[in-house]
Amino acid sequence: MKDYHINIFYSEEDEGYIADIPDLAHCSAFGKSPEEALAEVLKAKTAWLQSARSNHVTVPEAHYRPVIYQAA
Repeated sequence: MKDYHINIFYSEEDEGYIADIPDLAHCSAFGKSPEEALAEVLKAKTAWLQSARSNHVTVPEAHYRPVIYQAA
């Protein structure tokens, strides 16, 4: 299985970094640095997957691919 793509971007409004996993609905995290946001979203991913499996929710396959890579 491919792993999920993670987006990390700076939010002026939140004055920090946001990391999200587009294939996992509402799976995102905040950090004061990109590294902190990444570490937090990896924790959120683990929790998201555990919760989905415990509640018999279908875990989506990794499909998201940024547009920049779709052109190649």
